[in-house]
Amino acid sequence: MDYQKKYNQWLNDSYFDEETKEELKRIADDENEIKERFYKDLEFGTAGLRGVIGAGTNRLNIYTIRKATQGLANYIVKRNAKEKGVAIAYDSRHMSPEFADEAALCLAGNGIKAYVFDALRPTPELSFAVRQLNCIAGINITASHNPPEYNGYKVYWEDGAQITPPHDKGIMDEVQAVEDFHCVKTMSLKDAREAGLYETIGKEIDDAYIEALKGQVIHQEAIDAMNKELKIVYSPLHGTGNVPVRRVLKELGFENVYIVKEQELPDGNFPTVSYPNPESEEAFKLGLKLAKEVDADLILATDPDADRLGVYVKDTMSGEYKVLTGNMSGCLLADYEIGQRKEKEGLPEDGCLIKTIVTTNMADAIARGYEINLKEVLTGFKYIGQKILEFETTGKGHYLFGFEESYGCLIGTHARDKDAIVATMALCEAAAYYKTKGKTLWDAMIDLYEKYGYYKDGIQSITLKGIEGLEKIQQILNTLREETPSSFGPYKVVKARDYQANTIKDIETGEIKPTGLPNSNVIYYDLTDEAWLCVRPSGTEPKVKFYYGVKGTSLENADEKSEELGKEVLEMIDKML
Repeated sequence: MDYQKKYNQWLNDSYFDEETKEELKRIADDENEIKERFYKDLEFGTAGLRGVIGAGTNRLNIYTIRKATQGLANYIVKRNAKEKGVAIAYDSRHMSPEFADEAALCLAGNGIKAYVFDALRPTPELSFAVRQLNCIAGINITASHNPPEYNGYKVYWEDGAQITPPHDKGIMDEVQAVEDFHCVKTMSLKDAREAGLYETIGKEIDDAYIEALKGQVIHQEAIDAMNKELKIVYSPLHGTGNVPVRRVLKELGFENVYIVKEQELPDGNFPTVSYPNPESEEAFKLGLKLAKEVDADLILATDPDADRLGVYVKDTMSGEYKVLTGNMSGCLLADYEIGQRKEKEGLPEDGCLIKTIVTTNMADAIARGYEINLKEVLTGFKYIGQKILEFETTGKGHYLFGFEESYGCLIGTHARDKDAIVATMALCEAAAYYKTKGKTLWDAMIDLYEKYGYYKDGIQSITLKGIEGLEKIQQILNTLREETPSSFGPYKVVKARDYQANTIKDIETGEIKPTGLPNSNVIYYDLTDEAWLCVRPSGTEPKVKFYYGVKGTSLENADEKSEELGKEVLEMIDKML
């Protein structure tokens, strides 16, 4: 069926409500908008759904939410697991509570119990709740750090991680098989409650989650010593982090926690930022202003679903606040957690640090330094969660820390997704610990560079929206596959990894071996002088991303090398466009 026929079907079918039809009538004269909304179904990918809120098959609305949930329900029923139930959480975005209820009532219509949080909660708490309640799956209504017009639908499996093979493929197939909206089951909230298929959850999960976080503290004595001196500025960026972050810091004893008032309350419009991303300098403008007023030691900001953490730390030498990238804060926490645990209780022989393929090579150096294993996984924290499950089920491997460059890490195994609440707690603890040694977090970061090397990592990305954009993104990947570049600036290509073809090619010898990882539309180049470059389409936005890393002899030298390689990448992009 072509997009115009689908549009007319939604206008004339009594299944769709009047509000939806009125929205569609308003675009009756906009051929391109009709096409964008109906030329395809919103794709249910390996992480679920993410899209612009609105009427249409290629938009996120109550109907596409129901359809996705019907597919998930069919998969659960076929696995004879409906009695275990599904946990559901949501964030501060527009329509998040409504979408959460639509999902819950569709599950109820299929005889599957839904455990729905009584108010917005962070992503890591949903991951925790799935295991705490012994659910078969979890659903989180969130679009993470996307612009305000977006929302999303993430699916988790019983291990608490986002779905991975074979469940991702199985659920995707079931969702795709739901072709008629009329076949989707649902029921009223009243009937679902009376049938025991809709249960509201809240405080009991909150309490258990916070206790799990506090169990990860290594140096409570350092917190006790510095709780009156350490000054912390925190912003939830209008999202879910406000309550749990403030609670855990207060219960641990931190007394000087300053909240960025303008960004404190949940607001799906995210009025103080163009988009709520803690990777963005803009997100810290208000936090930096407050930090200077109170002379804060560190500034922290979590994204709307509180799985990513952005950080600025004070350099007492210059008086400036230094930004820590996701790679920097990840390495700082990895070294602190692993190093302090080694000092306090020793490390297991099969201890492991896990990172994604686009994460800094400093992680490799840290693993070597502590003589522990380093595991590399595909981009996406669910693959780190998958490794934790593998360690548990095989008895081989002991999870010590995992992180990815996109500002996400996990301390402990209470959750199986990145957790900015526990990361916030741990960074504050680390700041207190280093303060007892007369150091700041910036001093500790410089110590890391001196110990492991001056690694510098960067990213360039281009946004290519719409049908033509998707085609262009694939064309870029195809071009790179067809002809491997010999070099990027001063760096020669040593190996070319094609994760879609499952090959690693040694450029000098021509030898080819498998990647050892699942198939993925990603190309990676190992370069001379410990440099690297990776190209992959974003899984959540209409972007193609170019990640790269270098190793310098000083901060200045690493900056120069990174800037040079970044320019080479931009020139390559321009030629391809």
